Amino acid sequence: MTDLVNHPPHYRQGRVEAIDIIEDAVGAASDPVAGYLQGQVLKYLLRLWHKDNAAQDAQKAGWYLLRLIDHLATETHETQSQTLRAL
Repeated sequence: MTDLVNHPPHYRQGRVEAIDIIEDAVGAASDPVAGYLQGQVLKYLLRLWHKDNAAQDAQKAGWYLLRLIDHLATETHETQSQTLRAL
């Protein structure tokens, strides 16, 4: 019997479950929002070929990736602004 809640088949392809990869990857994120966005990108990419609509999952990954890029750019800009004010 397939466990669609705890171990859905589209997240169990290969030797490692997607959640394990995501947890390892986001552990070094600069903040919770960046980690969440990175996790979403990974989720959609890792299941890309195992769901019915790969193009849609690729678009979703891209949507989250653009948000992550914007978030990191804003974070970098704020850090640079704080550094300049300190001078």
